[in-house]
Amino acid sequence: MSLPAHDERMVVPTPFAPRVQAMCQTNDWYIWAGYTTPNTFEEVGLEYFAMRNSTGVFDLCPMTKYRITGPDAEAFLNRVMVRDVRKIKPKRVGYTVWCTDEGMVHDDGTLFHLSEGEYRLCAQERCMDWLQWSALGFDVDIVDETADIAALAVQGPTSCATLRNMGLKGIENLKPFGIASFPFNGAELTVSRTGYTGDLGYELWIDPEQALPLWDALFAAGRELLIRPVGSEALRIARIEAGFIMAGQDFVPAEQVVRHGRARSPFELGLGWLVDFDKGPFTGRNALLREQRQGSRYRFVVLDVEGNKPAEHSFILDKHGRTIGHVTSAAWCPTAKTNIALASVSMPWGRQDDEMYAEIYYNRELHWTRLLSRCRVRKGPVFDPPRRRATPAPQL
Repeated sequence: MSLPAHDERMVVPTPFAPRVQAMCQTNDWYIWAGYTTPNTFEEVGLEYFAMRNSTGVFDLCPMTKYRITGPDAEAFLNRVMVRDVRKIKPKRVGYTVWCTDEGMVHDDGTLFHLSEGEYRLCAQERCMDWLQWSALGFDVDIVDETADIAALAVQGPTSCATLRNMGLKGIENLKPFGIASFPFNGAELTVSRTGYTGDLGYELWIDPEQALPLWDALFAAGRELLIRPVGSEALRIARIEAGFIMAGQDFVPAEQVVRHGRARSPFELGLGWLVDFDKGPFTGRNALLREQRQGSRYRFVVLDVEGNKPAEHSFILDKHGRTIGHVTSAAWCPTAKTNIALASVSMPWGRQDDEMYAEIYYNRELHWTRLLSRCRVRKGPVFDPPRRRATPAPQL
């Protein structure tokens, strides 16, 4: 695939870069899939509370996006995804994972059914080679359209009101995981009721040439609702509160694993509910059936951790001090005033009444302190407000 001229640099800006750079007061950047994006704009707490109390806007452009089309598009996707893709109707979005023949997760992501025979797969990791190898024998066309689409996540309790103020008439009637299109500035704006925060929210998709007009219109519409841009640090806290996993953080994508045994299956990531054995053959089916019969090696859990010190990079110990797992993501969650950790523990650990401890080390004034903080397994995420699913969406 030939690259546009501006992509000849090592790290490239997103289509929203002029606005993002102007609003980024901290000059705190990181590289996401070859694009430069902000960790923070001003202060992580302000950005986090924008998503929880008003509207937060996150630049999604670096997310990998594949357009999959053709007569066999549905059959192909049903062959490589663990869920039954046929149940994702046009103008709907489905969360899914895809696996190796050994049943280990390559990545998770969202599958957009745009129209008959036309899909968009959005993911953290690049997987073009694997998709093309898997497509042998199918009449499909797979195109990497990451650079061809500008995208924003618009999240929070006033996100619907902001979009209505922008002129998206009827947006409040869009159901969760639904897709709708609206005219914008002589072009088409696609809106999905999706997001990575566990709250009411939307994702906006448009031609890169319309990126700056979209940003300006969005922030003008949300000005009185205290709209704010957010960086990756605030989004990280929000997705941990919602119990959402992240490739490279909560699991190692199967194609990147170096040491045997470090990859995880859908069952070992708490995603067994996605696996549909009744739909017919799919990649990894035999291995997952075997795991279902014999049992999994690990259990993925959401933990309430005693105290207020985040358990990042901590081991999980039993009451005898033996290591039984490790924390993959952790954060102090301001809305729930709760210390949350996502962790992978060896089976059969991770049951509700198991006595477990996080071994936490933290540094204050060059002095390291070790804590053993009691952990309690949660039944679900700490943040799951009713407005997330309400239709019509509330317009606070």
